[in-house]
Amino acid sequence: MPDDRGTTAPGELAGHLLSLTDLIAQAERLKAAGQSDKAATLYRQWIAFNNDHPLLYAAAFNFGITLGDVGDPWGGIMALRDAIRSKPDFYPPYINLGGFFERMGLADRAVAEWRGITDQLPSVHGDSVLYKTMALKQIGRVLESAQNDEAAEDALRQSLEINPEQTDVFQHWIALRQRQCKWPVIAAVGQAKVSKVVAAISPLSLACHADDPIFQLANAYTYNRKSIGIPDQAPIDWSTIDPAARKPGPLRIGYVSSDFREHAVGFSMTDVLGLHDRARTEIFAYYCGIKTVDSTQLRIREATDHWCDISQMDDAAASAQIRNDAIDILIDLNGYTKDARTKLFALRPAPVNVNWFGFPGTMGSPYHHYIVADETIVPQSHERFYSEKVLRLECYQPNDRHRVVAPHRPQRADENLPEGAFVFCCLNGMQKLTPSTFGRWMQILSAVPDSVLWLLSATPDTNERLRQQAQQSGIAPERLIFAQKKANPYHLARYVLADLFLDNTPYGAHTTAADAMWMGVPILTKPGRSFASRVCASLVTAAGIPEMICASPEDYVTRAIELGSNPAMVAELKRKLAENRATCALFDTPKLVRDLESLYETMWRDFIEGRLPKPDLRNLDVYQEAAIELDLPAMEIMPDGDYERLYVEAMKRRDAVYPIAPDARLWT
Repeated sequence: MPDDRGTTAPGELAGHLLSLTDLIAQAERLKAAGQSDKAATLYRQWIAFNNDHPLLYAAAFNFGITLGDVGDPWGGIMALRDAIRSKPDFYPPYINLGGFFERMGLADRAVAEWRGITDQLPSVHGDSVLYKTMALKQIGRVLESAQNDEAAEDALRQSLEINPEQTDVFQHWIALRQRQCKWPVIAAVGQAKVSKVVAAISPLSLACHADDPIFQLANAYTYNRKSIGIPDQAPIDWSTIDPAARKPGPLRIGYVSSDFREHAVGFSMTDVLGLHDRARTEIFAYYCGIKTVDSTQLRIREATDHWCDISQMDDAAASAQIRNDAIDILIDLNGYTKDARTKLFALRPAPVNVNWFGFPGTMGSPYHHYIVADETIVPQSHERFYSEKVLRLECYQPNDRHRVVAPHRPQRADENLPEGAFVFCCLNGMQKLTPSTFGRWMQILSAVPDSVLWLLSATPDTNERLRQQAQQSGIAPERLIFAQKKANPYHLARYVLADLFLDNTPYGAHTTAADAMWMGVPILTKPGRSFASRVCASLVTAAGIPEMICASPEDYVTRAIELGSNPAMVAELKRKLAENRATCALFDTPKLVRDLESLYETMWRDFIEGRLPKPDLRNLDVYQEAAIELDLPAMEIMPDGDYERLYVEAMKRRDAVYPIAPDARLWT
């Protein structure tokens, strides 16, 4: 840097004498060496001496990004503004300005910056396509996080109309339509036909959309290949490592999750982590979620032997950490959900990878060896729908026996529920609601006139949309009542106001079902074929009320009407739940943990004896092609035999033209 005489201090690079190309190269070398502060100083020098350089805007842009790297967002914003003033039609600074404001918590200002670039780029040519779609995508993402679903959907639609080759944008657009109950969820967008939209659907959205485990397996495989992809470095080849060389002691189990906090997964796992037998296991928790510290996360930290925040580590660094910890079995508690670190598992930092609890379905990956389920969720005849080897607990879902319930018990008036009415409820997220399920609910309300339906509130627009749907079905809109979101202890406390929980299809209640039954509210469910559609049947069985499993959609409607018309029957179910709570399998977390540890020991024996399962991924790209052509919503009411014949015929048609490798699952 210049000293107080205006010359360059001894030993420091005279940055102002560099060409722009050399400046950028030197700055990148400093950044790579962890010296971003020196890179910022280099840019500051160069800009001070080259104010008339024709490419000043490029240096100002890089300077702004570098200031952000060293924790000076305000300086970064000023540098990006300088870049824009120097060249107003240079669009990257607009994108990054929005990013700076978003990280400061100023989402409205971030959206305004991105709106500025979309307004400047009305035409579609060259770089304008890239920057306009990028800005619209950022707008949609931030507005979605702010629960401004309608505007977010509109921004993503505009982006897709410009460039329909954005699979990730299609995925967000579909998820937004599901959350808003905009039916049909799958629709053409611009030049993109329905088949193209279906092909882009994410695994989690597909679980909400269709009861189709064949497509879910093929879709998970496709998502893994295209959206997760191959890691930058080669995975560890455990076949070359002698298992006998492992660190001595109990099995070292690593749990990876972005949800070790106040989240359904965090609530459910807290008890599990603390109950592990330390003579059999040593427990590591790897957190990859948002920056937060709450009471649930503190409980989890106390319950584990080792806590490691990998949220700021890249995959290579996180993999090295897990490898240095000598983890034997690594548990994926995210699957294909928000903030997952799937590519970390691709690096194979542990010999055994397990898919459990965080994602209701198969991963379709080459590196997840096992999935933990139970006999109800994955009967043996369904194992062909999973790429992983299926291992089973008595009841697959963990539960926290020490969950906090607010001491104050609310009255119905507190939740705008009418006294004396029969209260059907469904406190699942709106993304799980489908037209077929809603139609059945309307039949039930019609046949039980002195009843209301209590739903978890969405946005005002979505709530109104459902009220209008109810009115079109002949149901007074005011019979739909919306529960505002509350902190979990208060949310649990208000369950006692409900009489009967009505489950969704095809993605049913999971942790919400356990919450309801913990609070004494029975739940009526109709299982399907897919993982997500069968969890609730597992839970009511484990709670000791298997009679709440319905055989068909018609049976579901009939049973709900019968229960809604006979409060004494519901009271008996509530009595059974209360009586069973202390002893039933659903809430016997100590037994679940003992059985889980036995599964881990089985997995480890498989590994050391050379029997580690290899996922079967044959022909899944062809199944993906076949599924896109089918009527997905119709799968729900289709008999199993007819359902499988659809795929058999679809595969035969393809094989007649393009021969398909033999596949042990469905078609030979």
